Amino acid sequence: MSDSMLLNLAIEDSLSEAILRRVLAVFGHRFAVANTYSRGGFGYLKKKVEGFNQASAITPFLMLTDLDTAECAPTLISSWLPRAKHPNFLFRVAEREVESWLLADCFGLAKFLGVSETLVPKRPDDLPDPKRELIAIAKRSRKRDLRESIVPWAGTSAQQGPDYNGALGQFVANNWDPELARKRSRSFDRTILRLAGFEQV
Repeated sequence: MSDSMLLNLAIEDSLSEAILRRVLAVFGHRFAVANTYSRGGFGYLKKKVEGFNQASAITPFLMLTDLDTAECAPTLISSWLPRAKHPNFLFRVAEREVESWLLADCFGLAKFLGVSETLVPKRPDDLPDPKRELIAIAKRSRKRDLRESIVPWAGTSAQQGPDYNGALGQFVANNWDPELARKRSRSFDRTILRLAGFEQV
């Protein structure tokens, strides 16, 4: 819509894009996506972060990456971007991986996967490897198509199933509840609050 604030997205993969688009939808027509930048993985984002920061002066950027093994989000941000961050550059970090934000809607994820809600951790930000935890839960799924999409096939060196991002992208688009998720994920709640208070300069 003409009165929407345009944002560029910078993301690691299609799952991160699905999550950010779903998050922006929470705000109705306040935001609209102009362009999406992704070449797979955090390496591309780290390489281009200074350019995104400078370009934010024209069109704001919303960038999402995983904390992974970094000490904390401020440490990661300062190591990637030692220069001053432009006010229009929304540099968000999922703790420790974006999968923690999906696990945070324990009710929706359990229903989507067809597993008991008790299998889903209630403090996903504290997990050392949220992605591995999500895959372990998916192994218990009663839905064969989801197991085969999300869980790595036996005998392969793959870290995830052949349609991992696609299957979880469907969960994000159709089942994931951001309002419930923000109650169980600190890093996700901070992202919602940052967007809620954001004003382009």
